[in-house]
Amino acid sequence: MIVQPNYISVGVDVAADFSWFSILTPDGREFRKPFKVEHDNNDSLKKAVLTIKEAEELYSMKSKTFLESTGIYHFPLFCHLKELGFDVFIINPLITNSNKNVGIRKVKNDKCDAKRIAALGYSPDLKVSVMPAELIMNLRVLCREYYSLVDHRSAYVNKLKAQLSIVFPGYKKAFSDVTGVTSIKILKNFPTPEDIINAEPGTIIDLIAIASRRGLKFARTKYELLYDAATNALNFRYNLSSVYEVLDIYINFIEILDNKIDSILLKIQEFVDRNHNEEFVKQIEYLDSIPGVGFLSAVTLMCEIGDFSAFSKPKQLFAYFGVDPSVNESGKFKGTQNKMSKRGSRIGRRVLYTIALASVRTKRNGEAINPVLQEYYQEKKESKPKKVALGAVMHKVSNIIFAVLRDKKYFELKTPAQHKLDYLQAA
Repeated sequence: MIVQPNYISVGVDVAADFSWFSILTPDGREFRKPFKVEHDNNDSLKKAVLTIKEAEELYSMKSKTFLESTGIYHFPLFCHLKELGFDVFIINPLITNSNKNVGIRKVKNDKCDAKRIAALGYSPDLKVSVMPAELIMNLRVLCREYYSLVDHRSAYVNKLKAQLSIVFPGYKKAFSDVTGVTSIKILKNFPTPEDIINAEPGTIIDLIAIASRRGLKFARTKYELLYDAATNALNFRYNLSSVYEVLDIYINFIEILDNKIDSILLKIQEFVDRNHNEEFVKQIEYLDSIPGVGFLSAVTLMCEIGDFSAFSKPKQLFAYFGVDPSVNESGKFKGTQNKMSKRGSRIGRRVLYTIALASVRTKRNGEAINPVLQEYYQEKKESKPKKVALGAVMHKVSNIIFAVLRDKKYFELKTPAQHKLDYLQAA
């Protein structure tokens, strides 16, 4: 016996400036034809709300509204409908895309998409996303913009290095970090090899000493390397005056991006400090206690995770990051060369990879950052390629993150033998 749902399903196909609404009754019939709602038209929004309420009154049922996640465009509509008292849910676009070919005819338009989303709302096994709290949303926006700016900065740094190789080959031997404070000072004041050669040595030495804060001995050594590089560059280079103009543009962009990145980091710290009593901030502190996890990594991971209560098993969190293996099986065939699914949070996966790299490294004094994970990585490398071994470490890190958040405790380094002993004693 099939039991009909006891609610009206409203499907919304969201675009940047407008959305299409489709209202389906529990028996699968359209309450009315799909209609368009303009986001900047208050009358249009009111009409949509009245239509939904009209359907609720006619059928004496509450409605459930389902929106496809669009990155950012669904947020205002979600919040607007939520504030009006409607039950609103977000559907992952992977789910809606997997259902787009349920019919024989190939039809793709906004009206059909809205109707298909409304029909999905009646699926008994439909998984919906939870809208994060305002604090999480604010921090998530800042963290994602941070990584976006870092990527843009890296692009300009690579361009700067490429152009320097043309007009000033050998410069990187003097300054391996071409965007360091000292290097930027040199490039802004003495951009060409001729400028270095013709300048008073004491002027450059003093500039290096002040900018690097390493003293005159260090500055003289750097000057000698820089002078040699400038002399050699006169014999082998492709001297184009326009390149120096481009270099100046790149340096200005890098400085602007550095300022913006610092500003975002300050904002993130302010948000965390201002909400230090929140459970979410406490979870950040738990993650920050894990070796290899810095403050920014902890904040980013928690922003991507959102509501941790949605995860009941470590495998769910692992899959959410998109580092779970894909499955390729058909009949008797079972694929063995399966890659990461990469279906989850891209930034979360990026941070997880960074933590895994840090976990298998050693400090300057030779001490391992995480001795347990480093030993595990070395064992895996004996039989697996490095990247596969690092993927296994990412799995371990994900499990540690889950355990720390589940137990609401700061990280405590234990060997597998200690974990086994604790388990036996607790049993």
